[in-house]
Amino acid sequence: MLYYLFTYLNKNYSIPGMGVIQYITFRMAMAVITSLIVTTVYGRRLIDYLRFKQVGETVRNLGLEGQMQKAGTPTMGGLIIILGILIPTLLFAKLDNVYIILMLVTTVWLGAIGFLDDYIKVFKKNKEGLAGRFKIVGQVGLALIIGFTMYNNKDILVQQQVTLPVKYDAPVEYHIKNTTKGPVQVYTQDIKSTKTTMPFYKNNEFDYGKVLKFLGPGYERYTLLVFLLFVIIIITAVSNGANITDGIDGLATGTSAIIGITLAILAYVSSNHIISDYLNIMYIPKSEELVVFAGAFIGACVGFLWYNSYPAQVFMGDTGSLAIGGIIAVFAIMIRKELMIPLLCGIFLLESLSVIIQVGWFKFTKRKYGEGRRVFLMAPLHHHYQKRGFHEAKIVTRFWIIGIMLAILSIITLKLR
Repeated sequence: MLYYLFTYLNKNYSIPGMGVIQYITFRMAMAVITSLIVTTVYGRRLIDYLRFKQVGETVRNLGLEGQMQKAGTPTMGGLIIILGILIPTLLFAKLDNVYIILMLVTTVWLGAIGFLDDYIKVFKKNKEGLAGRFKIVGQVGLALIIGFTMYNNKDILVQQQVTLPVKYDAPVEYHIKNTTKGPVQVYTQDIKSTKTTMPFYKNNEFDYGKVLKFLGPGYERYTLLVFLLFVIIIITAVSNGANITDGIDGLATGTSAIIGITLAILAYVSSNHIISDYLNIMYIPKSEELVVFAGAFIGACVGFLWYNSYPAQVFMGDTGSLAIGGIIAVFAIMIRKELMIPLLCGIFLLESLSVIIQVGWFKFTKRKYGEGRRVFLMAPLHHHYQKRGFHEAKIVTRFWIIGIMLAILSIITLKLR
């Protein structure tokens, strides 16, 4: 909203300083600052309100040190994160940008599902919360919206180099590129595409449309189905991965902030014609607004960490964990870096795998030997280290360090092929 106000004032009244709103870096910085203010200042008030309403966490005794002391800590604090994302985005982003619209839909959609789950747990005194199948239906529903829009919307394009003459109707542009043999004209064209970035691969690209190429002629008709399947898997996996990771103070929040910073960098280089050309990565027109959203997301996570770090004064609940996981997944899909998620979101992946391995091995050994056996002392993985006697603050710090290493490696993959 402020973007449109500043633009109007600059255009009609030439007020000094109003033109700075056009710079994406300025608007991102303002989104971070605004988000931090919203989450730290008004977050305190929301925590007091939740405590007044006795919206406290119900804790099962799992034999973990200091666990029972957390009983009654306000939950549903994910509302703070959601407000910290929505308010700066509405103020500083271009609201007619399709990427921003989809990110806002994602935030509200998954935030609402998580809120309903927390509401049932807290106010209906049902420890199970919203049935898992309804969560999955909600996540799949969002994935279908994202997938169909990405596939069909005329404003969601990628730029590719073309060799003249071309058979396309769309106009072909060119820019000057410096090579070892001197400046050359490089012809480019914005097109609809199902290509995405493939890390550690020679040409750094993967096309969903060619997954079923082995079927022979006519395989292209299934491109949408393949793309939707990938989007559904990615969104549900990352959203649930963040939910599983949110088990000790500050772990999911800090990890998400690290991932958010990385996604902001990736979005900036992908939306900048010069940098993307230099790095030889996919250029995505009109995606620069995602940098503003990323700024709001980072600020919200860091601001919430003010109250969620050990010892936590508030828990995000499913309201926050489902939302931040979905935001990360959809954001990565938007900038066509979703195949980097296993590396970038390695913490989420490890936590999820530890649960899958634990449950799978327990069931297998129970059928085979008559009693279930465990791989870890407890799953998810962070509880395993708690059982081994590590303080949760140390576990969180070390997981953050691993997260930073994975983030750096994810950025390096842009040139590792």
